[in-house]
Amino acid sequence: MSVEHFDVVIIGAGLSGIGAGYRLQTQCPGKSYAILEARAELGGTWDLFRYPGIRSDSDMFTLGYPFRPWREAKAIADGPSILHYVRDTAREFGIDRHIRFHHRVRSASWSSQDSRWTIEVSANGATAHFTCDFLYGCTGYYRYDVGYQPDFPGFENYRGQFIHPQHWPADLDYAGKRVVVIGSGATAVTLIPAMSETAAHVTMLQRSPTYILSIPARDPIANGLRRVLPQHAAHRIIRWKNILIGLGIYQLSRRAPGFTRSLFRNAAEKSLPQGYAVDQHFNPRYEPWDQRLCLVPDSDLFCAISSGRASVVTGQIASFTESGIHLQSGEGLQADIVVSATGLQMLALGGVRLEVDGAAVDPGHAFVYKGVMLSNVPNFAFCVGYTNASWTLRADLSSLFVCRVLKHMQRAGCRTVIPACNPASLEPKPLLDLTSGYVARAAANLPKQSSKKPWFIRQNYILDAITMKLAKLDDGILQFAIALPNPNSSS
Repeated sequence: MSVEHFDVVIIGAGLSGIGAGYRLQTQCPGKSYAILEARAELGGTWDLFRYPGIRSDSDMFTLGYPFRPWREAKAIADGPSILHYVRDTAREFGIDRHIRFHHRVRSASWSSQDSRWTIEVSANGATAHFTCDFLYGCTGYYRYDVGYQPDFPGFENYRGQFIHPQHWPADLDYAGKRVVVIGSGATAVTLIPAMSETAAHVTMLQRSPTYILSIPARDPIANGLRRVLPQHAAHRIIRWKNILIGLGIYQLSRRAPGFTRSLFRNAAEKSLPQGYAVDQHFNPRYEPWDQRLCLVPDSDLFCAISSGRASVVTGQIASFTESGIHLQSGEGLQADIVVSATGLQMLALGGVRLEVDGAAVDPGHAFVYKGVMLSNVPNFAFCVGYTNASWTLRADLSSLFVCRVLKHMQRAGCRTVIPACNPASLEPKPLLDLTSGYVARAAANLPKQSSKKPWFIRQNYILDAITMKLAKLDDGILQFAIALPNPNSSS
């Protein structure tokens, strides 16, 4: 059986993978490439999640692609609109013709002798193999098949419906039902206003509060600029406006956390009924941006609470009962439906097993080079977005950097590139600088960053744009070669 070979293989046909395909075919038009996608459709997150009200938690002028302006009126868009946008982008630029669906990458093995990767894929129930010169993982950082599920005490007693948002039933009827949503992150604050429109009542049950900021669903400045300026000019201005605003909020949060806490708290207080227990339910114990900030469009969560259609309970679960949840405070919550919006399970490199000359690569002991490549792993890159801004901002910079590396290799006649690293010289730090539970649970298994350049991920788009686009590649760390000697060789 013949094995197909490509110059580049991209793993994943989500928002990042489609963007990577565009950058590759425009920046490196002579390179052949394929996108291997495990699922039946492209779109990644936006095809997987189908729960009520699903929407972006970043504005679409920065979450969208810089090369294809977002044209809709809403800056905070619903999931189906985002999926339509990603699919249209893939179709418009012919990227969809490079996608192999139902191709789940199981492992990839690098041969220094051949200077290429051999990829093992589960394709429609059979095993297939591909080879490539460069491998680029655009898989995101969470498991698509299983969400995080805590071990709730007494769960077996519950007789109602129990649902995880990652596997939402298409036929779920919650009209007139009592619903409890466990969690206070982006998924929970999206679900609650959407479900409260028809449910009898929706309760958000949280262990502790989250910082929540209301923003307009429609950006009046953006819509005004689009009426008077050419589309691409307006898009660039709007995009940079939102980049600077987001960066400003983040920097203010880190440099003046007390002041920022007061701003967020007071904004919530103004959107809630007089006398509401704001400090109990919307004043977190942690500092702003220790965990990701939740955005709600047009105060929809606060409006649902103010109308009485939704409520917030802050407390610990003592046990599930037949008809709901019993809290440690002694309070009982009756629920026909319980939604466990308890987060994701993070997964390094999409679960793909990497080997270099027969030696397994342990992602948990590798360091990230500029947040794009893995220490001592040849001809490999992976895509990680920002935690404090839109995912696509950094994903696009990552793809542009990969293309810079590929063009440099072609000009220099090199077949291999490796970020050389002595791990003993670096102090390991978690890959993502958040204290969220889903990050803490997976920290040991994810690649590490450090405090030394270039072994860390900046949370600063402006500095990253300069570094990724302009900084020299021959920096003494990236090692380019005609061929790479076997790193396991004793010679």
